[in-house]
Amino acid sequence: MKPVITTAMTTLVALGVISLAAPASAEIRLGASVSATGPAAFLGDPEAKTIEMLVEQVNEAGGINGEKIELFLYDDGGDPNKARTFATRLVEDDEVVAIIGGSTTGTTMSIISVAEDEEIPFISLAGAIQIIDPVRDYVFKTPHTDRMACAKIFTDMAARELTKIGMISGTDGFGASMQAQCHDIAAEHGIEVIADETYGPQDADMTPQLTKISKTEGVQAILNPGFGQGPAIVTRNKAQLGINLPLYQSHGVASDGFIKLAGAEASEGVRLPGTALLIADILPDGDPQKDVVTSYKSAFEGKYEQKVSTFGGYANDAFLLMTSAMAKAGSDAEAIRNALEDTSGLVGTTGTYSFSANDHLGLDLSAFRMLEIRDGGWALAE
Repeated sequence: MKPVITTAMTTLVALGVISLAAPASAEIRLGASVSATGPAAFLGDPEAKTIEMLVEQVNEAGGINGEKIELFLYDDGGDPNKARTFATRLVEDDEVVAIIGGSTTGTTMSIISVAEDEEIPFISLAGAIQIIDPVRDYVFKTPHTDRMACAKIFTDMAARELTKIGMISGTDGFGASMQAQCHDIAAEHGIEVIADETYGPQDADMTPQLTKISKTEGVQAILNPGFGQGPAIVTRNKAQLGINLPLYQSHGVASDGFIKLAGAEASEGVRLPGTALLIADILPDGDPQKDVVTSYKSAFEGKYEQKVSTFGGYANDAFLLMTSAMAKAGSDAEAIRNALEDTSGLVGTTGTYSFSANDHLGLDLSAFRMLEIRDGGWALAE
C-alpha cells in the first residue's frame, strides 16, 4: 500500500530525506534527551511527541535513502545530571550518530560536553546564546537566542516610545541569561533599565517586586525574562495589583499554555517575540513559512489532540535539519556535522535556516514575529 504523504512529509521528500522507492532495511541511530516530565515538561512533552511522530512518518514512508531511523529517546526530567548521563548512554551504549534535545539551557549545556568530547552532532532546543556563542564544532540549535529576543522586544518598545523600563527576571538559567543579554544591548536601542528585580523558580508571589517596579518614577513598561510558571504568576500579579503598564514576556513562554496558566483576562495585551507557528491560521498565502507551519500544526494536533506549541516546533525544525543532513551524509557522524553546517535556506516553523562555520543558529531577527495576546489568542502586534 502506498503511504499517504502529508504536506510535512512532502517537504521531507523535497529535501531528499524520504525514499519511497524501496522498503527501508539498515538503520540510522538517532538519539534524543528531552524534559518530557518535571518542571520543564511544557517544553519537553511536545518535543518528545514531535520527534516520535516524525520518526514514525519517515519510517512508514521508506526511511532516509532506504534506511529506517532507530530512535533512542530519554526523558531527563529537566535535570542536567540526568541529561549528561543519558547523553553518555546514547553515545556509548546506543551508538547514535546524532543527538536532538536539551529542552532547557541547563540540560543542553550538559549534553554539549558529551557531544563535543565524542564528536557527535547535536541540535539543541534551548534558547540561551551561550549554546552557540562561541561556536562549537558539533553544536547547533533551532530556537532564536535570548539576545535576539531582547533586540526584538526593544525594537518594538522604541517604536512605541517606551524608553524607561523595569525588568523582573527569573533566576533560572534562561531567565538569568536573558536578563544579562538585555542589559548588554539596552543602550543600543535607546532603552534604560531603571528598575531591576528577580524571582526564584519556586516563588509563588511576585507582588513585592512588581510593586517596587511600579513605584519607580518614570518606568513606562515591564519586561519579564523567564520561562515556566514564573511569567504566568508575574502576569497574574500585575493584573491583581492594577498596574497599568505594558508587559513584555520572552519567547520562553510562547504557547497557548501560557495564556491558560496566566488567564486570558490577565494576559490581554501582553507582547512577546514568537514564531509563525502561533499564528499559522492568519498567515498570508504568500508567507514562505505557511505550508510548513500549517502542515506541522495539522499533523501534530491531529495525532495528539492537543494544541501545537512553539517548543514542539523547535523539535520539528531540528528533525528536519538533522534528517536533511543525514540524507546527504548517510550515517557518518562527521559527515552529518559537515552537512548540517552547509545547510542553506531550509524553511522550518521557526524560520529559514542557513548555517555556516561562523553561525550555528542560522536565523536572523526577521524570523521573529512580534505577537500580542488578544481575546485569549495570538495576534500580530500592531
